Amino acid sequence: MRLSGKKILLGVTGSIAAYKSAELTRLLIKEGAEIQVVMTKSAHDFVTPLTLGTLSKKPVFTEFSTPASGTWNNHVELGLWADAMLIAPASANTIAKIAAGYCDNLLLATYLSAKCRVFIAPAMDLDMFAHPTTTQNITRILSFGNCILGPESGELASGLKGAGRMVEPESIVEYLIKALSPDKELQGKKVLVSAGPTREAIDPVRFISNHSSGKMGVALAEEMQWRGAEVTLVMGPSVKAPSNGAIKLIPVVSAADMHAACMKIYADSDIAIMAAAVADFTPGNPADSKMKKTGNNLQIDLIPTTDILASMGNLKKDSQFLVGFALETDNELQNAVSKLERKNLDMIVLNSMKDSGAGFNSDTNKITIIEKNNQTTTPYDLKSKQEVATDIVDHLISCLRKS
Repeated sequence: MRLSGKKILLGVTGSIAAYKSAELTRLLIKEGAEIQVVMTKSAHDFVTPLTLGTLSKKPVFTEFSTPASGTWNNHVELGLWADAMLIAPASANTIAKIAAGYCDNLLLATYLSAKCRVFIAPAMDLDMFAHPTTTQNITRILSFGNCILGPESGELASGLKGAGRMVEPESIVEYLIKALSPDKELQGKKVLVSAGPTREAIDPVRFISNHSSGKMGVALAEEMQWRGAEVTLVMGPSVKAPSNGAIKLIPVVSAADMHAACMKIYADSDIAIMAAAVADFTPGNPADSKMKKTGNNLQIDLIPTTDILASMGNLKKDSQFLVGFALETDNELQNAVSKLERKNLDMIVLNSMKDSGAGFNSDTNKITIIEKNNQTTTPYDLKSKQEVATDIVDHLISCLRKS
């Protein structure tokens, strides 16, 4: 049982997805966790305390006191008791209250008292999730160091389809297992991860970029943090942000911005994983105002950007471990090995654009890892980017053990 001995506070709020909390409780108990459920009053409309109390084998708390037994449900003690607090589902209302520091029910008072890691799984309709206030509230909650799980896209209770669906209980349990794992082999390590594309301005309106989504880099940053590392993520404009508030995020736009941010952090890093798709060229003389269409051909003078990975390789100390990525279309292995050697890398992760399901803007990837010195190559099957991140970090740790 992978959560044996772990004490988890499960907060349930007034969302139709509250029906999933019963299965979530069952799965957590099955993995050996001790569960204490705290519900808001509105959550009772969707799932009963009797159901969750029976599954958790503990009385469910909603009020600050239980008059029938004359007991005080001490939110401070609850906050100290838990190894983790999970609020699933978290309604838009509860998310707004957490962001603003409200304390008008037992669940919120317990949240404010919690000394443990807090995981929040939003669940609401797509327009509510997309509303700027919800976006701002989630950003604020992440800044507290909390973890946001999801939401996923799919069919919603309203009949609409889109983002807002609570992450499935099985996925939440796997996330908790990984996050609470005693395997912290990277504890004390400072890690730099780069992710996403860069944008090189042509004028104030237009730019040169690529199709990188940032998903692979974000998955790597989260995996490294789960393994105990102190992670800084330097990320270009991306469709996905890290869900883990413990990750220090530095947003950048251009290749020059990314170079400056990475070089500032790299000197004090033990490990650097450079997954960003940095532009190789940038317009030499970007216009100060929007260029007008004249009907004539337009020529843009492109100049090379600074090679961030090569700069790091030149400065790399013996104690540092540097990982690069190679996305290739031809002579894949040969080009990746050349990059490994030229840029003084310890390991390179190769993907080929010829592999279906790999590369940019996908939730999956298919990689081959190549090590320094003996140039050992290890191919992997097509997997989700979260699973790929696990493979990469496992391989990295095995290399560190050998060094």
